[in-house]
Order: sequence, then C-alpha cells, then structure tokens
Amino acid sequence: MTSPTHPLIIEWEMWHVAARKSPRTTEERIRVITLFAAEAGCDPATAQSLHVMRWLQSHVADWSDSTAATYHSYLRTWFTWLLLQDHRVDNPMLKLGSPRYPDRVPRPVPDDGLVRLLTTRMHHRTRVMILLAALAGMRVSEVARVRGEDLDLSARLIYVTGKGKRRDALPLHPLLVDAARTMPRRGWWFPANSRRAGHHVRGKSVSDIIGQAMRRAGTPGTPHSLRHWYGTTLLDDGADVRVVQTLLRHRSLATTAIYTKVPDQTRHDAVGRLDPFRGQAA
Repeated sequence: MTSPTHPLIIEWEMWHVAARKSPRTTEERIRVITLFAAEAGCDPATAQSLHVMRWLQSHVADWSDSTAATYHSYLRTWFTWLLLQDHRVDNPMLKLGSPRYPDRVPRPVPDDGLVRLLTTRMHHRTRVMILLAALAGMRVSEVARVRGEDLDLSARLIYVTGKGKRRDALPLHPLLVDAARTMPRRGWWFPANSRRAGHHVRGKSVSDIIGQAMRRAGTPGTPHSLRHWYGTTLLDDGADVRVVQTLLRHRSLATTAIYTKVPDQTRHDAVGRLDPFRGQAA
C-alpha cells in the first residue's frame, strides 16, 4: 500500500499503531479512506454527508452488501476519530443509515473437491498451507505467520495467534503432525522473498498460492472455504458446537452457529417422513 500523504490520515495511522491495531486492519482502513477521498474528489477530513452518499451510491453495482457495510463502518470509524481528536465538530455519518450486514452462510469446499486438491501435484509448502487451513481451520493470515516454535509435537499442539492477538492452542491432525516433521523447527515456515528478508509471507500471498492450486485442481470455492469445510465437517461428524467454537476460535457461539446449517438431504428426508394420515384410525 502507498504510504498516506494527508496529515490527518498519517496521524490516524499513528493512532492505530499506538492502539496496537493489527497491521491488516490499519492498512485496509487507510486504503478505503484514501480511495474515498480520491473518488469523491474531496478532503477526507472535511467531507460532508453528501460526499459519502454519492460515493457509496456510485458503487452499488460493483460492491457486495458485505463490502458496502464494511466500508461504511470504516468511514464511521474515521469520522468518529476526527471528532474525538477535535479535528471536526460534526459526524456526517449520523445522517446516513447503517447498512445491515447480510446473513453469513458457510461455503465449504465439497468433499470430492478437497480430495482432488490434495491429490493434485503441487509444491510441498503449498500442500502444508492447505493442510493448515483444512485440518486446523486457520485463516490465511494465520498460516502466513506459522513458526517452528509454534508447534509442540510431543503434545500434538500448534499455538495460533488470531484475531485480537488472542493466542490459542489447537490440536494437530495426524497429517499435520507428519507435515510438521518436514518443516523447519525454528523460524518462519513460509519466509518472504529476499526483498523482505527475515519476514514471513503476507496473508494475501498465501491466499493467492492456495487459490491457484484450487483452480488447477478444479476445486470450487476460496481459500477461506477450507476453514468452512473444517467447521461444517466437524459439526456434521457429531462434534459438539461448543467444541467447534473453541476450535474455530470464535468469541461468540452465534458466529459458530452459522456452520450448523442442516444439510438439504436431511431436510428432504424429514419432509418425506410426514404422514398426513397418521391420525386415521387403523
């Protein structure tokens, strides 16, 4: 991302760092506010409600409801910060209604698609990335940050730092135990190239690598669909929803509940068993 040039956006970036917000959150918020200023043709610090409404309206056709709601929240955060820092006296977002986030539905990769993916020829590190996503339910940003020191093979655990910098211990699937023995015991499993020596690859790079492998294998979905497969399959196989919540590292059980969608065949079977004549005397 290009470094911000607006003095207040630079100050906002400093505030994010001081508040220990994640780099990904900081970068994405700054990108959206910078995009808003460029496309709306206004100073983002003095923009009015009409600027925001026109900008949001201009993207009705090319943004999903989820994207629109997320960008709306970034603008609201930006103007609230300006208000709290005495950089303006009003919040233009108060005149706009808050869009509702659409209901989320898990989209796991199909079982046969996962088999095709895992039996397709690929680089070893790509396969390890896929196994971490599918058998530990890790997000691409978490996969990117795996270090050899994060694993305890004697206890069959991997320590993951997820959203909110929360650190959790996840049980290792046997295939991941085997994969771990082929990876470095110390340092990054997926180091960046020479231009970022000493760092790990970015989450987007992991997403691109897995996505390319999925397309070659003809596996539908996105890299995040592997995490969805992890959650839905655990539940389908009888795991308690509270257990799955801890494995997916959801703060709210309501978030995990989206993975409990009843399979269509189960619904068809339930309707098929209805007997409108059950009350008829024998």
